[in-house]
Amino acid sequence: MTIHHFSPVHYHNTFGSHAAVLRIQPGDTIVTTTVDAHGLDASLSQAAQGPNPQTGPFFIEGAEPGDTLRVRLEQLQPNRDTGWSYSVVAPHIVDPGRVRSLPESQQIEWRLTAGRTRAVHPDTPGRLSGVEFALEPMLGCLGVAPWDRQFISSATSGPYGGNMDYRGLTAGAALYFPVFVSGALLHLGDGHALQGDGEIVGTGIETSVEVRLTVDLLKEKRISLPRGENSEWIFTLGNARPLEQALQHATSEMLAWLEEDYGLEAAAASTLLGMHVRYEVGNIFDPAYTMACKLSKAVLSSL
Repeated sequence: MTIHHFSPVHYHNTFGSHAAVLRIQPGDTIVTTTVDAHGLDASLSQAAQGPNPQTGPFFIEGAEPGDTLRVRLEQLQPNRDTGWSYSVVAPHIVDPGRVRSLPESQQIEWRLTAGRTRAVHPDTPGRLSGVEFALEPMLGCLGVAPWDRQFISSATSGPYGGNMDYRGLTAGAALYFPVFVSGALLHLGDGHALQGDGEIVGTGIETSVEVRLTVDLLKEKRISLPRGENSEWIFTLGNARPLEQALQHATSEMLAWLEEDYGLEAAAASTLLGMHVRYEVGNIFDPAYTMACKLSKAVLSSL
């Protein structure tokens, strides 16, 4: 299998059927970079305009509608020594009566230190001045081109993936996406050095990153929504609004996974989830919200 080192020169602010920047075979590996959500690259040059400029898309030979694309995130690391975030939770995250007391949100500039493994809050007045946090790099955006030649803003998400801002999109995870167009057309971007569940301030610590990933193709394997797994969990991702609908989508996809791949009848799959399901929120800031439905591999191995 081939390892492709790809240096992007232009970016897209939509997930769609853009001209492919590189054609690869299933099993190939891509080593590439992303810019941050404002379009700043590793040297802090303005390489693109926001929101969330995407690297790609990458054309996977043989991928056709009705197949599933598997993307294994092998390495994910900030490639500069700075990042930025916003400072105040979004108004819709708190009770209406609390909104008036929220201060104006400011942009915070972070230093990434210790070999880019820790983030240091700037030396500004306040309790967090100089505080350090361990980094947990992730991708805010990952997905394929949607159906019917749609071009959908990289600020939102859907069955194709997109701006999900789920903390599970990190090194060691494998993501599965339904293929809607020939070649699948894989996009990625919006690197975060660190982010809490929900992206409730509208950002993580936004930075440019280097990514190494390997792409595989599951022919004639049909799924409806993004799925994923890591060493401990399998998970499904629902993207919709309101949050209840995102939860419904994620749960329905998990039931389908358990029935189709694990041979469980609907009642057994429901009982298993009833006792062991875990839910996590991805993006609850942008137009579509993201909900992850998780099930422990340890539980599955006991069946």
